[in-house]
Amino acid sequence: MTEQQTKHITYADAGVDVDEGARAVDAIKDAVKATNRPEVIGGLGGFGSCFSMKDFKGMEDPVLVSGTDGVGTKLAIAQLLDRHDTVGQDLVAMCVDDVVPIGAEPLFFLDYVAIGKLKAEHVAQIVKGIAEGCKLSGCALVGGEMAEHPGVMKPDDYDLAGFVVGVVDRPKMIGPDKVHAGDVILGLPSSGIHSNGYSLVRKVAIEGKTVEELEQPLEELGGESIADAVMRPTTIYAGALTRLLKKGVPFHAMAHITGGGITENLNRALPDDVDAVVDRGGAFGCGWDEASSPAWSVPPIIDYCIKAAGLTPDEAYKTFNMGVGMSIIVAPEDVDSVKAALASEGFDAFLMGECVPGTGKVTYR
Repeated sequence: MTEQQTKHITYADAGVDVDEGARAVDAIKDAVKATNRPEVIGGLGGFGSCFSMKDFKGMEDPVLVSGTDGVGTKLAIAQLLDRHDTVGQDLVAMCVDDVVPIGAEPLFFLDYVAIGKLKAEHVAQIVKGIAEGCKLSGCALVGGEMAEHPGVMKPDDYDLAGFVVGVVDRPKMIGPDKVHAGDVILGLPSSGIHSNGYSLVRKVAIEGKTVEELEQPLEELGGESIADAVMRPTTIYAGALTRLLKKGVPFHAMAHITGGGITENLNRALPDDVDAVVDRGGAFGCGWDEASSPAWSVPPIIDYCIKAAGLTPDEAYKTFNMGVGMSIIVAPEDVDSVKAALASEGFDAFLMGECVPGTGKVTYR
């Protein structure tokens, strides 16, 4: 035999540490268990995840609703800052808040973590954030996958993907077919940039700065640091909205304001014969004229990035959420009651505009 044939090379030598993987699983068991719903069958560790649908037999026409998403390049900032405890919530938010606009209740969630070199402590932080997001949205974290990719990814690099399944009774589905000219558009405040626009954020707010500089409080951010502002977790609306839907609060449609901003998301809640007219009027510190500025509060970090990038109003409204995480369309006579219902769940809804006859587009005034 040659020397090459007799050389002993383990899986760990090739870059994959199965023992570290086992430690990572042990580190997340309690967090995962804390998200359980009564419908979950079995627990973490099986080859497949089971979820009973018995409780939904009472629906007239139960429809399963699924969604999948990731966190995107916000992860590059998390890796730079070595902060991994909130990106899991971002992942859940991107998924569950995409299914609730149909009127669906998120039921269960699965995650996929691809990482260059597995570190149980980092994975535990990520998955605990995912579990927190699942608790906020009311869905169960029933399973997932952790995959080491030595030679494909750098040791400290990782990427996240999530998958959610929800359910809605078809007669109770909401959406564009419920929207009419004369309806009112409400907005729910965002916590900040959320998880979209980060390629631009990195370009104008992160590159060229040291970690120490990023962690310094800034007056233009109200005393917050860039690091804290850009890593603020995405607000999860699904749990509260699901509870209100079950109470019969009369929502006509919703739009999750993610990539593409208000311009490219609010239109998804409109029928072909209705436009959304969003009011721009108020005090905003971007150097725009009053007619280009939103009438609601915009997080300082979004203002900071708009100024740093020199964006026009149209560019900004197509890039960032502009302080709106979720838009809700309701009948004019229901505005006060809907705002009161949202307030009972901790959301201070504000008027964004109205629906008018049109061609399914978002316009501004």
